[in-house]
Amino acid sequence: MPDQWATLGVDLHLEPTGPGLRRGLTDALREAVRTGRLAPGTRLPSSRALAADLGIARNTVADAYADLVAEGWLTARQGSGTRVAERAVVPPAGPAGRPRRPARPAYDLRPGTPDLASFPRAEWLRAARRALAAAPNDALGYGEPLGRPELRAALAGYLARARGVRADPERVVVCAGFGNGLKTLGAVLTARGVHTVAVESYGLGVHRDLLTGAGLRTEPLPFDDRGTDPRPSAAAGAVLLTPAHQFPMGVPLHPDRRAAVVDWARRTGGLVLEDDYDGEFRYDRQPVGALQGLDPDHVVYLGTASKSLAPGLRLGWMVLPGSLAGEVGALLEGSAGTCGVPDQLALAEFIRSGAYDRHVRKMRLHYRRRRDELIRALAAHAPHLRVSGVPAGLHIVLDLPPGTEQDVIRAATWQGLAVMGLGYFRHPGALGPRRDGLVIGYGTPPDSAWSGTLDALMRALPER
Repeated sequence: MPDQWATLGVDLHLEPTGPGLRRGLTDALREAVRTGRLAPGTRLPSSRALAADLGIARNTVADAYADLVAEGWLTARQGSGTRVAERAVVPPAGPAGRPRRPARPAYDLRPGTPDLASFPRAEWLRAARRALAAAPNDALGYGEPLGRPELRAALAGYLARARGVRADPERVVVCAGFGNGLKTLGAVLTARGVHTVAVESYGLGVHRDLLTGAGLRTEPLPFDDRGTDPRPSAAAGAVLLTPAHQFPMGVPLHPDRRAAVVDWARRTGGLVLEDDYDGEFRYDRQPVGALQGLDPDHVVYLGTASKSLAPGLRLGWMVLPGSLAGEVGALLEGSAGTCGVPDQLALAEFIRSGAYDRHVRKMRLHYRRRRDELIRALAAHAPHLRVSGVPAGLHIVLDLPPGTEQDVIRAATWQGLAVMGLGYFRHPGALGPRRDGLVIGYGTPPDSAWSGTLDALMRALPER
């Protein structure tokens, strides 16, 4: 019978305290309900099962349940079992002064997130079922530090075909998003004795923080209408760039400068870290190919599924030069991998089946329509403001009159709209004049909120 009880009900952790088992159990259950540890509607174990778990008499549990039903903490109905009653939960007091989580804005035009409502759930589930059905049993072990071979092979083929990357599966490393890959590279650069990484004047502070967290200094590069000027100082041993579509300024790296940074890497033995975060999305012509194709021995290619599919997958990849593959492998040796194997297998099948290509083409059309609608709305309501950046990616830059950026952001907040200014992305040590502007991400809002989001933006913009 004890073996049978062990398969019934749900697990419930309780520590009865105080004099007497019945009173101690009653107090412990009441406290668990009062503080919300047992949520309203939670079904409790049967008195028989809980008594077996706690090693006490069944009547003791039944009496404790009856007391709490009488007090209104629990409910008991025939056929429904004993459940936590529906009532307001008083959360335990937190540390004094803890900031409250800000309310979610009604409208969101912050860059960096795709339209999550368009995630291909049905196709992804089909790919996951096929992948798991075909996976060998050992694939579900602790994982391989460089990633599953199925995904590395699928990525090598896709990146060569769609992005012009020169890769073989042995040089592909799967990582938990771009940040995880950059953190790994930062550790390798530090081990190599590199002290400084040149970065773009405008970019994500979290990426700079990952490099400084690895013990590296970041040096901002100049920026002009041809994009980043990738001529680092003699102190820099690596350069981090977004050459296909500079983030957030939105321009591709000029062809002369693409050649120049590769030449710098060859002459000095430095490394170029290429962030190809949204390279598949260009709307006026074929996407710009990866810089890595010019010199795979000096460029580390980094990509991610966060824009093409969803950031919550935490799936990214690196294509390494041969000289770096051994060092990264040694650093990751002994780790259990950084991504869940089922998702790696699902993505490999998703790519092999052609579903990934179909989804990218569908979303390319979707985002192009979004961008066109945004540009038309700005032309109609704020023709005095200039839009910059090529037709690509999931965001635009809207130039603002000098000194107005923070005022516009405050006005947007009053409209329930979340936006981000250019100043947020500027490197603290960047030279040259500051530009006022908004970085407007048009991928985030679902279709149902798109019209309202545009209206809120127009209300927040300054008049001529």
